[in-house]
Amino acid sequence: MNRFHSIFALATAGLWGVAGFEAIAAPAKLPNVVILYADDMGFGDLGANNPESKIPTPNLDRLCTEGTRFLDAHSSSGVCTPSRYALLHGRYHWRKFHGIVNSFDEPVLDSDRVTLASLLAQKGYDTGCIGKWHLGWNWKDVRKPGVSEPKKGEGYAPDAFDWSKPVTGGPLSHGFKSYFGDDVPNFPPYAWFENDRVATPPTVPVKPPDNPLEGHWEARPGPSVPNWDFYAVMPKLTERAEQWIRSRDAARPFFLYFPFTSPHAPIVPAPEFRGKSKAGAFGDFVVQTDDTVGRVLNALKEKGLEQDTIVIFSADNGAEAYAYDRIRSFEHFSSGPFRGVKRDLWEGGHHVPMVVRWPGRVPAGRAAEGLMSQIDVYATVAAVVGAEVPNRSAEDSVNQLSFWKGEKPSARMSLVHNTNPKNYAVRLGDWLLVDAPTGGVSKVPGWFDEQFGYAKNTAKGELYNMAADRAQKQNLYDSMPEKVAELKAELARIQSAGEMAAPR
Repeated sequence: MNRFHSIFALATAGLWGVAGFEAIAAPAKLPNVVILYADDMGFGDLGANNPESKIPTPNLDRLCTEGTRFLDAHSSSGVCTPSRYALLHGRYHWRKFHGIVNSFDEPVLDSDRVTLASLLAQKGYDTGCIGKWHLGWNWKDVRKPGVSEPKKGEGYAPDAFDWSKPVTGGPLSHGFKSYFGDDVPNFPPYAWFENDRVATPPTVPVKPPDNPLEGHWEARPGPSVPNWDFYAVMPKLTERAEQWIRSRDAARPFFLYFPFTSPHAPIVPAPEFRGKSKAGAFGDFVVQTDDTVGRVLNALKEKGLEQDTIVIFSADNGAEAYAYDRIRSFEHFSSGPFRGVKRDLWEGGHHVPMVVRWPGRVPAGRAAEGLMSQIDVYATVAAVVGAEVPNRSAEDSVNQLSFWKGEKPSARMSLVHNTNPKNYAVRLGDWLLVDAPTGGVSKVPGWFDEQFGYAKNTAKGELYNMAADRAQKQNLYDSMPEKVAELKAELARIQSAGEMAAPR
């Protein structure tokens, strides 16, 4: 029985808390933790991952030379809300839900589970969130009596809410002591949020400008402040992140969760970044994303905190389906060597860039092979700070501190991929099973399959050896029924293990 299966055997006996986390004494000086979370950025959009990239990412490339780049890292889902839930809870999203939080939906984070922010706050950390929340709010707190939900395709009127009141269920309800952001860049209300309320009351219906630089505005209807400037969002968030870092008390550890609104649609690179890539407006928006990373790193350095801070960079899922057009227009594919894009069970949907920098602890300039999930950030950071993970929290998270440090291989041998309720994929070692007729969700252009040699799948599922076929071209489902059965059993075991493992 290998190490991974030993862990799960203990989990079924209710001992996950012992098996999943290595004991570690809290260091005298707790490190700061900064998570930089890009939105819809593919594995191949990071220059260090893709020699053929048409997008310069000098700051991220520098982060790679100063830290460890994980080559087999994954978000929990092919869409954004579930991946954020999994990151902050250390738990597979599909144990609760599958889709995104839509405009004015209720919160999805669990009040009976401890988020990573709450865990660190209990250890004395100052905790802040800046950027895209997209995990829901209790909008009923401020919705006026008698106002009904709008019809499909229509938005709430600006006067449907009392914007002067606080709203619960957001970051301050889940361990963060401060929040600044716009919640979701293409969802109402189009306004700035400050802590637990909308700081700038929206008084008009949103009206996006004409002719987006690329793709579509994707702006859901609803309330907006007058003349809301989509192009000004990332610059403002970056500025606030710099200010937040510079205002910290150096004697107290902090946790900054900075989920970007870029390079998600609407694709709105600020004027100074236009033309900076050779991959169109999206590429320019990635350049701006890279610039934000550089500014955060510089703020840490100027504050004298560079050596005392763990910086984690990743993305919530792969790039949007516009990525296919960029192949023909610019010879750049956001997914790099992988098949698929956002939403897909194929690798391009969830195989994301991930870099960890912790000077003196995490090796510099290392490209690490081995399975890594964003779900594991919770348990690993808990181990770093010597925190005991509470019952019914982070039951799917695996402590990867030894892997981060380069002392041991990855402690994770299997991982479940999911975006939709009925379709799952499971990774076990080098093997990947798509337990569905296809791993595709986003529409694939016919020319793409023809140009890159993808045949139509006629089997009931898909089976790939990822070590030999990372592009997922050779479907072995029909020729290896025993391996299919093994992975199906692994998927079923993980799906049934979660709630049994939750109480500690």
